[in-house]
Amino acid sequence: MDIDVKGVHLDLQDETKEFIEKKLEKLDFAKDYIVNLDFTITKEKSEYEVEAKLHFRWGVSSVLKANSFDLYEGLERLFDKLDSKVRKEKNKIKDRS
Repeated sequence: MDIDVKGVHLDLQDETKEFIEKKLEKLDFAKDYIVNLDFTITKEKSEYEVEAKLHFRWGVSSVLKANSFDLYEGLERLFDKLDSKVRKEKNKIKDRS
């Protein structure tokens, strides 16, 4: 699984990258299913927009977004959505097998 993290209108701190890496441990169960995962964190005036582009091995792609005034709260929301999406896709593939 390839992971790319970039910031728009902000410089990403090491602690933010470490936080993302720690949260990615929750998705270890699906690391064989995910080809790449691209995070984009955008700072807009007083709000953060956190976006993840998720590409599965079987060709399905998803874009998930979360907005928040606090960066880490936005990341928490995004990872909740990511976890839900990955489990849903994994179950779809299991059902077809």
